[in-house]
Amino acid sequence: MKSMDFKVQVVESSFVTPTEPAPRKGLWLSSLDLVQANKGHTPTIYLYSSNDVGAADFFNVARLKEAMARALVAFYPLAGRLGVSNDDGRMEISCNGEGALFVIAHADDLSIEDVKEFKPSPELRRLFVPRIEPSSIILAIQVTFLKCGGVALGTALHHVAIDASSAFHFFQTWAAFSKHGDRAAVEFPCHDRTLLRARSPPTVHPDALLTLHPKLIFSNPEGPLAFEVFTISRDQVASLKHLCCGMSTFCTLSALIWQCTCVVRQLPPESEVRIVFPADLRRRMRPPLPDHYFGNAVFRLCATGAAGEIGTVALGSVAARIKGAIERMDDELVRSAIDYFEMAEMDKRPALRGTLPPTDMHITSWFGRPQYDADFGWGKPQFMSRAESVRGGYVHLMNDEGTTDDGGGSGDVRMLVCMEAVNIKELGRLLYAKL
Repeated sequence: MKSMDFKVQVVESSFVTPTEPAPRKGLWLSSLDLVQANKGHTPTIYLYSSNDVGAADFFNVARLKEAMARALVAFYPLAGRLGVSNDDGRMEISCNGEGALFVIAHADDLSIEDVKEFKPSPELRRLFVPRIEPSSIILAIQVTFLKCGGVALGTALHHVAIDASSAFHFFQTWAAFSKHGDRAAVEFPCHDRTLLRARSPPTVHPDALLTLHPKLIFSNPEGPLAFEVFTISRDQVASLKHLCCGMSTFCTLSALIWQCTCVVRQLPPESEVRIVFPADLRRRMRPPLPDHYFGNAVFRLCATGAAGEIGTVALGSVAARIKGAIERMDDELVRSAIDYFEMAEMDKRPALRGTLPPTDMHITSWFGRPQYDADFGWGKPQFMSRAESVRGGYVHLMNDEGTTDDGGGSGDVRMLVCMEAVNIKELGRLLYAKL
């Protein structure tokens, strides 16, 4: 089944504004925000079934809009627009209360099960994630009613404004207002981004670049790319963690995919290979950032090794390299990263939709994130995923349908892989052979 064979009809497009006047100001962005500027909007999709609800007002649009308007009071930057400071020309969020884009659509030919068959792709994004014009809009939502009575909720949030942790915080709050109204328990975000201001003068520790990975290099792929989803059961995860002496689910599964990729790509044994991954700094600073700091509080770390060694040593040894990079993330490394990006020239060009070098792999983990904690009053989502993944060498780790995982391996896991088509089948064969 190809998503391009189907059509979604947009029936309404409007802007939802905060129920109370938003502070009208320019919100300063940290260097960790600005480094995300060329990534654009992150597209995700949630699927909700009406089978177990039986409510006549399933995904009532007026109720959703009212709840969003209330949530935007506390999350007012999401109702603003991207702009430029008149003082220094630095990108900022213009907190003007113009609102979030809210689109309503119908897909009369598609059911939830149909949508689940689609892989993250530009076509899936086109169907269920709103087209954003102008690009300065920060938050956009599309509610698509399906033929089965279910709903696809497509979301797009500009990465320069927030990271995954902050995004899920907003969706939790919006859902809570929809479900509980005045009784909603709301944990307010912290908007003080100057907590991540660079030092004066900026100073990068000499050892920082051994662990910090500041820039990814993309090129046009030599051949076609392919996308595959590998599901790993709870028991398989537990067995792998046992092989890795009880290391985290992230370290264990990242080691597995890194090792398998080195083998199937048949790289020269002496080639230096690299695994790159975003790491959350909120609890690594001294003092730690406030709970619910709202913004980008991540930067990329890396672990390296020779391709021949990574492909042949015990899995626990590979996992230990990844764990070692994480353990080196202390307050000084965080401050050095902030200072490094403050001094670096911001790349304003749109991010290439190409591929990483065959020696590199990028892994993003949503383990421990509350991506299924989005009950608007009609039950939690059956399914949640990225709507698009188009860069070769990228892997996303997340919990399987409706399960939760605190990072300790309490549920099944999905591994979303985009890489060169010529190797992806062999990657799946090798990966499952190791489970």
